[in-house]
Amino acid sequence: MRLRLGQVLPALCLCAAFPLLWYAAWPGSRGDMKWKELNFPSKLPMHLTNVYYYLPHLREYEDAIFPNVIFGQQRTGVSLVMGIPTVKREKQNYLIDTLHSLLYKLSEEQKKDCIIIIFIAEVDVEYIKRVSESVKTSFPREVQSGVLEVISPPASYYPDLSNLKKTLGDSEDRVRWRTKQNLDYSFLMLYAQPKGTFYLQLEDDIIAIPDYIESIKSFAAQQSQDWMVLEFSQLGFIGKLFKSEDLPLIVEFFLMFYKDKPIDWLIDHLLWVKVCNPEKDSTHCEKEKSKLRIRAKPSLFQHMGVYSSLAGKIQNLKDKDFRKNLLLKAHNNPPAKLDTSLRIYHQYTLEKVYKGQDCFWASAPVAGDYIRFTFLNPLEVEKYLFRSGNVEHPGDKLFNTTVEVLPADEMLIKELVDNGSKFNYPATKDGYLKIGAFENGIAEGSINRSIGRIQAIRLSVSSDSPVWAILSEVLIKTSEN
Repeated sequence: MRLRLGQVLPALCLCAAFPLLWYAAWPGSRGDMKWKELNFPSKLPMHLTNVYYYLPHLREYEDAIFPNVIFGQQRTGVSLVMGIPTVKREKQNYLIDTLHSLLYKLSEEQKKDCIIIIFIAEVDVEYIKRVSESVKTSFPREVQSGVLEVISPPASYYPDLSNLKKTLGDSEDRVRWRTKQNLDYSFLMLYAQPKGTFYLQLEDDIIAIPDYIESIKSFAAQQSQDWMVLEFSQLGFIGKLFKSEDLPLIVEFFLMFYKDKPIDWLIDHLLWVKVCNPEKDSTHCEKEKSKLRIRAKPSLFQHMGVYSSLAGKIQNLKDKDFRKNLLLKAHNNPPAKLDTSLRIYHQYTLEKVYKGQDCFWASAPVAGDYIRFTFLNPLEVEKYLFRSGNVEHPGDKLFNTTVEVLPADEMLIKELVDNGSKFNYPATKDGYLKIGAFENGIAEGSINRSIGRIQAIRLSVSSDSPVWAILSEVLIKTSEN
């Protein structure tokens, strides 16, 4: 057994003998696509993967391994490259929410040192165009700066998947789905390999904690140099970190067996090949593999999708190690009566976010809607903070919404109604002062002491919103709390 394995593995490795050239496209001056060869060093590790050996149909298509770069600034030299394959789903698509979550609270420095590559793993030109435009419309700054790249494969990249051998008791559809998925991961990894030091594999239906990049770098810095996979989620192939220098070997292994097993099983088999001794028991093998595959806790990523990319499959997968407490932040707010014109969703009431027990969640606000906090006794409020959206639904923010305060002084209210302003703040017709507004989902500020004691604080919506609204944090700081 040992002799045979010793003969076979070198033979397989010798297959990696010819370099690959990757090309990228960028928009021309008239909006057409132009091709440009990327000047990667000829001895770069990624070039040692002999794709033609494992995918012989590619020999008939000159451009089959060249990615179509829909848009991107060809950024390189970053610390972290994130790869997100995305495909058509029968029902809900989660990509934009996933990107909102990944970009939520990233500093400008962090954005300069990372790339998020969206791989639209489809050959339908119209679908690719729709997804690309959706990304560009939702994140124009990130596209312009080069944080986001969108690529797709040539139609000729995929072999005939209609006559695959059924294995592992899986249906024909499931075998086809997982086989294509293995090819998608391989394509994406090879494109990402020369761009940065580390590669993080993600999915298009996840959420991330706000400080995930800092947590990943910190955990990686604590490890020895021997690791091969750092896991930041216990689910499938989500949140798996690799050293970019290892990707050619990993993709080589994937392509050897892409028709045989799912991607997460192939990773486990690769670790077995590297460190397990057939003459020792499974306990010893697991111990050795754990030196190469290291699990971080708590999880930094959570699966949020329900509808799988496999047609007809429902998957309610949840990572029990994910930090759920990040969905809201509690504060000790003063006693108040709460009311709103918004239509509340299920149990996510205004009282719960005010007390720090849960988020407030309501259907899409319209012009004239409000959220009001009326204090049981007038208070001297020093500062306020209202945060909308959370890591699970980062797009559910309050837009075009002002923060208004109602003074306790009846004479002052009458003056405001008569004159329309005071203390350099505009006033409403019912005597409130507009002291702030939501910007990027957050309203925060201090209150002019000249206003005196305050009877109520109101959040007023001035235009219809296309999205639902979440309040995940409410802080009202008084001189007494």
